Amino acid sequence: MDLSIYLNMMISASWYLIPIFIFAIVIKSAWFKGILGEWQVNLLIKFFLDKNDYHLIKNVTLPTEDGTTQIDHIIVSKYGVFVVETKNMKGWIFGSENQKQWTQQIFKHKSKFQNPLHQNYKHVKTLEACLNAKNDSIFSVIIFIGDSTFKTKVPENVRFARGGIEYIKSKTDIAFNAEEVAGVIEQIENGRLERSFKTNRQHVRHVQEIIEEKSDTQSCSKCGAKMVLRKATKGKNSGNEFWGCSTFPMCRNVVEH
Repeated sequence: MDLSIYLNMMISASWYLIPIFIFAIVIKSAWFKGILGEWQVNLLIKFFLDKNDYHLIKNVTLPTEDGTTQIDHIIVSKYGVFVVETKNMKGWIFGSENQKQWTQQIFKHKSKFQNPLHQNYKHVKTLEACLNAKNDSIFSVIIFIGDSTFKTKVPENVRFARGGIEYIKSKTDIAFNAEEVAGVIEQIENGRLERSFKTNRQHVRHVQEIIEEKSDTQSCSKCGAKMVLRKATKGKNSGNEFWGCSTFPMCRNVVEH
């Protein structure tokens, strides 16, 4: 067979692999896992909470003093308002109420993520301000979805899958009458930012800015690599600390500490 014909056949066949390759990347992305987790929680709410008693409001972006905050699910009922944060994760989960970061372990690999209780605290406080409601009528709920297992004792409002629904059902004291429930729903709908691509992009940008501010490291302005805190050992600046590019000597960018 002519080599050029063979190469053309190979190239033509490879086009069928591109969509498969893209699909594989998408389903492994954090974005897709987040969407899938929220969809699973939507189903749990739909099938196991009576829609006559519990009203679901999804993907609520509220303005804050420094930007925006985005809430996965808000459930309004006569028993109170439930602010739900969803985590779609696998592996072992280690964490306590007061730790800033929790740990996810998959086999020997460990990674840190923000304590979801702290993450949801801002959501709850923002909603309190929006509604001007009593804090004992707004509940924080963390629902883990996926093949994960808690390996340390977690607070009662941190549950796996349907356990989160059972926690919501455990609240049986009446907090609002029918008119007040309708008023709460109206306040949330009127106070939320418009659901749009622009709103979502602005929120993502705000989150990225917060992460950069909290980061212990800087990025090199020349090559984009991480900057490392170092100490000068020679010259007039001996003993002084400075930020140096981690790719030194390939990049010699330096920033004063």
